[in-house]
This record gives sequence, C-alpha cells and structure tokens, in this order.
Amino acid sequence: MITSGPTRQYLDPVRYITNASSGRMGAALAAAVLKLGHEVVIVSGPVAVEYPGAATVIPVLTTDEMLLAATETFKTCDGAIGAAAPCDYMPREIQTQKISKTGKPLTIELVETADVVATLGQSKRDGQWVVGFALETEDRHFRAIVKLERKHCDLMVSNGPAAIDAETNEVELLDSNGIVIEAIHGTKEHVADRLLAQIDDRLIHQSSKPKT
Repeated sequence: MITSGPTRQYLDPVRYITNASSGRMGAALAAAVLKLGHEVVIVSGPVAVEYPGAATVIPVLTTDEMLLAATETFKTCDGAIGAAAPCDYMPREIQTQKISKTGKPLTIELVETADVVATLGQSKRDGQWVVGFALETEDRHFRAIVKLERKHCDLMVSNGPAAIDAETNEVELLDSNGIVIEAIHGTKEHVADRLLAQIDDRLIHQSSKPKT
C-alpha cells in the first residue's frame, strides 16, 4: 500500500487548508512496485496526476479519511509506504456557512490531526513493514531519525521542500538504525526505482523468508 498526495481540512464549505503535494512521487513508487511484479493499492488525496492503470486507487479528502482507509487497507497488505503529505493540522471548528469578510483580522484555532504513518507503524504485525517519508526544511537527517523511531518505521526517506510538486527529487534512505543506506537524486521515477530496489531487498524478500 502507498499513501500519496495531499489532504484537505475544510474551514467552511468552500475553503480549506492543504499543501502543494502533487502525488508524483506516489505515482512513481506505484509504477516501480508494479514493475517488480507486486500488487499495489494507493490511498490518495486529491491530485491531478494519473496513477498506473494496474493500481487500485482509494480516493480520500481529509487526513481522517486517509487514516481510516489506510488502516483498513493495511490489514491485508504486506507493507506500506507513506509518501502522502497529509495536513498536520485542522480547524477545531468547521463553519457551516461561508466565512464572510468583516474588515477585521480572523483568528482560526487549529489542532493536530492523527499521524497516519505512526498509526500504521504501531499496528503492524509480524512480517509487515512500514516505510515513511520525512520532509523537513532544516536538520533533515536528525529529524528523519526522530520520525523513524517515533513512527516505528523500518526505513525512512528524507527529503526537502524542493520535492513538492516537482518532477525531480533528492533523498536519503535511512535504515532502522538511522544510517544512510543510499543517497539518490534524479527524476522521481529514478528515485522510486532505487527506493523500491532497496525495499524489495531489505523488507519484502526478508519478510517472505521462513523463520528458523
């Protein structure tokens, strides 16, 4: 399973908080998964990108919807890649009518949303694995290690804001000890191929080996 794209958190019936995630990385990862002969389900927020036709796509809007769809889907999957950029905050109250201008400043109280990847990491059973993405603007390596541990991930992909809505990406792949396995730069298709090669070798094949 792959989570992909942004989510939306509505302020009123017409306005929402979101980000510029395009879903390109998720689409590239799905294509790489299919090339290796695996099945893939994509839990995706609203995007314009086209996902591979052979992938099963579950569309969602909000972070809570992504959490529900991802946790249910994960129960029947071997592993999950959290490439989505779900909103970290949502308004405490959603207005039922469009917010009108008053000529005065508007204050909106925000509260944290649930962490999709952390929930998957905490719920994985023996043999399941979770790969997370850590997009940071500073202290990228350190913050990726913190997320790796806090979200109970088996691998963590560290990248920066330049990846958002771009055709290329520059990432570091960290193992469960926080050590950089591989630094990858290029098109998102190239990055996805390299990431899946590592995931296939370190997680998929390892989880399929009989225990002794």
